[in-house]
Amino acid sequence: MKVELQQQSLRLCLEPAELKVLLGGETVENMTRFGGVEGWGLALSLHAGDQPVLLDGGTFCRLVLPRAIVQPLADAGSVPVQQVLYLDDGSTLQVQLLVAPAQPGA
Repeated sequence: MKVELQQQSLRLCLEPAELKVLLGGETVENMTRFGGVEGWGLALSLHAGDQPVLLDGGTFCRLVLPRAIVQPLADAGSVPVQQVLYLDDGSTLQVQLLVAPAQPGA
């Protein structure tokens, strides 16, 4: 999973195999270490609800998206998923989830 952060925008790009894992009920994680044990990580999973949820642990966050909005990404040619998360401090986080094109021969 490729993670891009800029201001109040989070863009996640999944490989097709990662989308399959996610839709299969598993969690997809990305951890970046900055030397030693310090780093930043993000876990992505799905739930049956209708609202996205962000659980922030400071250096490790869990984003839980509604399965119904992610499922269409399994269709070839689907458009990226866009979600707005309303945060505790009154601000918002724009989330975009997309799937990278399948590599030839993969």
